[in-house]
Amino acid sequence: MVGMRDDEPQEYERPSDLEPSPRRAELRRPPATYYRRVALGTVVPGAGLLRTRWRILGWVMLLGALTFAAYLVVRTLQGEALKAALDAAVNPKVLQWIGVAVMIGAVLWIGSIVLTAEEAWPRIRHGRWARVAFAAAGCLLVAAPSAFAVRYLEVQSSLINEVFSAEGSTSAGPGLTEPEAKDPWADVPRVNTLLIGSDAGKDRWGTRTDSLMVVSTNTRTGDTLLVGIPRNLENVPIPDSNPLSQLYPNGYNCGDQCLMNGIWTLAEGRRDLFPGVKNPGRQSTMDVVGEITGLRIDQSVVINLKGFRALVDAMGGVDINAKERVCVECSSRPDGGIKWTYGKQEWIEPGLQHLDGRRALWYSRSRAGSDDFARMRRQRCVAGALIEQADPVSLLRRYPQLAKVVKDNVSIDIPRDELSAWVDLVLRIQKGGSIRSLPLTSTVIHPANPDFAKIHALVKKSLKPKKAATSTASPTTSGSSTPTPSPSKTKPSPSTTPDDASAEQLAATC
Repeated sequence: MVGMRDDEPQEYERPSDLEPSPRRAELRRPPATYYRRVALGTVVPGAGLLRTRWRILGWVMLLGALTFAAYLVVRTLQGEALKAALDAAVNPKVLQWIGVAVMIGAVLWIGSIVLTAEEAWPRIRHGRWARVAFAAAGCLLVAAPSAFAVRYLEVQSSLINEVFSAEGSTSAGPGLTEPEAKDPWADVPRVNTLLIGSDAGKDRWGTRTDSLMVVSTNTRTGDTLLVGIPRNLENVPIPDSNPLSQLYPNGYNCGDQCLMNGIWTLAEGRRDLFPGVKNPGRQSTMDVVGEITGLRIDQSVVINLKGFRALVDAMGGVDINAKERVCVECSSRPDGGIKWTYGKQEWIEPGLQHLDGRRALWYSRSRAGSDDFARMRRQRCVAGALIEQADPVSLLRRYPQLAKVVKDNVSIDIPRDELSAWVDLVLRIQKGGSIRSLPLTSTVIHPANPDFAKIHALVKKSLKPKKAATSTASPTTSGSSTPTPSPSKTKPSPSTTPDDASAEQLAATC
């Protein structure tokens, strides 16, 4: 060059200086622009790419996200968002596709953040690691909840596949119309589900039904009636359709050795009478309870006692308004007193109580100083309280633990292809159905000689709630209730079950 010596250093224009002005301006952008674009791309998929050479990809991602958001808003305004979410939650195939979509969406979103960071990267050395950390944080904010969602989807899919039957109930079932129909319960006015608490364990032979409760639900209104069945009933009727009737044509009538809770083990010991039946004990228990109540039992849920304790713990405990004093880790002495298993007295006192799994199990099962009728009332109380207090946020937080408990301890014979219809029914119960309890009292049931015709009439009468039914008892979760004065410190309270049995609101039960 003119005026310069050959040995003088020469400055050449950097290639970037020769690029078109927009590109030069892009390279001279301050770091603040970088942070704004990366943050925008983290919050809104593709938004950070709209002013880069990847703008087409940015617009595709942005429009896709806006379309999905609009869909959710519309479904929410129509009141269908919860129904759609629950329908998806009970369909393993849909859950798998949602999982794939979440993973693909997360990869694209994270990729767009990386591209945004690259395109907006200022050509200065100062603050390089801060910018890298900021982009990495944006990627993590997308990756973490996506991984969380995929994990929960896998847990839910596994739960549905393992707990619910593929081929359907062993009974005739409720006779649902097609699950895809507008109202699959249109031809089913009422569905009856039997809840079975089992005491099966390593130290016990066979399975004994420690507690039995029928949940009868009006499919139109969601109104639900809980009916407890005493486990020590004698002479229980066996329908002619059940093979056990060949052995006991006049009912299970061999004295106090033939009780209701022995039907399961009896049937399992005579599998030869049940060719092709997968679980004769379960089927026979459902058949006999149907004869006792006069109801057709459509489905059943079996939970062992260990599972009940773990289930309550997984839900964070349960709140009840105890109506009587109940001992914990105890049994009855021959003289009518209380024997403490570990030599230490422990009581559940009357009044508002928050029970963990161990104490909830004892409140439901303890018979020391009490009777089966009081215990049945307490069981209905705890079951109803668990239903009413199921908090979606709390359950979601504990869901992996809760799902494991259910898979390990609960068996449900509702077929998977009918779960969408059951979602409809649960929503109806939550929306407007009441939960009532039918106390079968000592005036109705004499365990050694029960009047089954009277039980049928009482159950039939109780299926329709009284229009003017009110309750003066405090709800189980009320914080303003005054605890009942504590009785004697040495004995539990006697049964408070009224002499005349009639269906009552759950709050009056506990």
